[in-house]
Amino acid sequence: MKIIEIDKKTYRKRLNIVIVSFIAIFAILAVTFGTALIAMFASDVTLIDNVSGETNSNFKYNLLGVILALLVSGGILHQLRHSVFFKEIYYVWRLKQLHNIIYRRLKKIKAAAKNDPKVDINALIVLNYYYIGLKQLYLLDDNTLVLSTLHKNIAELDTILTSKNIEVTSEQFEPEMLVSYK
Repeated sequence: MKIIEIDKKTYRKRLNIVIVSFIAIFAILAVTFGTALIAMFASDVTLIDNVSGETNSNFKYNLLGVILALLVSGGILHQLRHSVFFKEIYYVWRLKQLHNIIYRRLKKIKAAAKNDPKVDINALIVLNYYYIGLKQLYLLDDNTLVLSTLHKNIAELDTILTSKNIEVTSEQFEPEMLVSYK
């Protein structure tokens, strides 16, 4: 996956629209499905033998309505993910997924990148991609608290690259490179 430039204002505006729309559609569908299920399957008759005086609960129908609403809302998002409106949102979502995979393997990747006798070029490419993508994500999400740490990590990587006289770019990254760092 290639790093692409994203307009922060457009991304935030569209993300907010998607979040509000998802919540509204989910809530409406949950109530609608719950009401429909209760109307179809719930019994109106209260049991006379019910000692506690409680009526039959419709919790299971409401829960099923919420689950159905979640599935339908998720299906709608899944269908729309390749549309022009969702381009930035879907890109950021995929980038975060990829960064989670890299993060889980980061210790091994960093060890391979710092290995003095034999530097792993793929590890350097992965680290470069990871740091560039991380910086983009932090800036998009206004997470500026950890940028100083990220800049320190980028400087360490640049030192390694300079000392070994190696040039890497984020375009060289392929997800298949992560297989060897499990």
